[in-house]
Amino acid sequence: MGMTMAEKIFSRHTGRDVRAGEIVLADVDATMSHEANRPLALEVFQEMGGDKIFDPKRVFMMLDHHFPGYSAADAVSNQKMRKFCAEQGCTLYEGEGIAHLVMPEKGHVLPGDLVVGTDSHTCTYGAMGAFSCGIGSTDMGVTLMTGKLWFMVPETIRMNITGKLPPGVFPKDLILSIIAKVTADGATYQAVEFAGPVIEAMSMDGRFTLSNMAVEMGAKAGLIAPDDVTLEWVKKRAGRPFTPQKPDGDAVYAKTMEFDVSDLPPFVAKPHYVDNGVPIEEVVGTPINQANLVSCTAARVEDLRIAAGVLKGRKIHSGTRMFVTPASREVLKTALAEGLISTFVEAGCHVGTHNCGGCAGVIFGALADGETVISTANRNFQGRLGNPKSFIYLASPATVAASALEGKIADPRPYFK
Repeated sequence: MGMTMAEKIFSRHTGRDVRAGEIVLADVDATMSHEANRPLALEVFQEMGGDKIFDPKRVFMMLDHHFPGYSAADAVSNQKMRKFCAEQGCTLYEGEGIAHLVMPEKGHVLPGDLVVGTDSHTCTYGAMGAFSCGIGSTDMGVTLMTGKLWFMVPETIRMNITGKLPPGVFPKDLILSIIAKVTADGATYQAVEFAGPVIEAMSMDGRFTLSNMAVEMGAKAGLIAPDDVTLEWVKKRAGRPFTPQKPDGDAVYAKTMEFDVSDLPPFVAKPHYVDNGVPIEEVVGTPINQANLVSCTAARVEDLRIAAGVLKGRKIHSGTRMFVTPASREVLKTALAEGLISTFVEAGCHVGTHNCGGCAGVIFGALADGETVISTANRNFQGRLGNPKSFIYLASPATVAASALEGKIADPRPYFK
């Protein structure tokens, strides 16, 4: 009987063949934690009597949610992380960008890895064929001490994506449509394998978008089998050996789901739930006050190119503000070199620093009572952008840009004819 990707990766990291449902103690390849968690993982490590972390070369900490800090409390928290990393000899990325871009960009996550992070969207790295998942600060404190963590090997849902995405429809639309069908808890503590010709034709940026939002249907991980696209992206970043894992042809799945995207329209998630997704026709014309091109989900180079293509030579609506935050320094440099930032500025956008602020609402972009934003972020929970009396819609970069131009939720497909 064959194995799923999750079973193969856990087998390799436990030293024996394991199956879904087993509880295992597994070695991890890398850990990631950032400054937004309370308590900080480093504080838990110290409270447990930790002296030395298990391996400084495999421990990475990020200042991305509250950087640059906007309060004295943020400054103190950031100072703690600087001091800890200096003492322990582990890597601190300060203002390099959002963790979920920085970890893959710097080669800290590779195909076949087992990675944990104190952020639910750590599942992003599944796009590379790594099993990666979010954990709490207590679990991270233990992992920092031992380099190991307990897991239950999850069952896997196989999602076969067929057809071809129509013009003006993008990976963000696809994942919003899938979540709407599966629901927010339809894949709880299961791994998801995304597969099929649509995935094979998809760029790494698009794949990261899918895996990033697997957690929004309750999944522990969102996996894509490594292929030539993956290896081409990885080879210029990898600084250590890695062992890609692919599912066996006779792997046993909890269920298999089929999605034909040939006629998929742009999708929008209405407030206040990610699984409240509908075809764009149901919300076209809804007035907006703000448009956000942000987050670890959809502010990569490809996303910026898509939005810039819609905005180029046009001006955003006079009653609408648009915020753009390239998700990492690497993305920003590419966007500058390609003239994308100039396009955004000329269109009337406000371009911010590469951090999590436009998604978590901790740096900029808070809304007033009754205001509405359409965003490329991954969550639209009530109060997510600092005000429970505001409304957040989720959409693709194309839909966000088109909506900013029209001052209302707009179908982006006419801009791609």
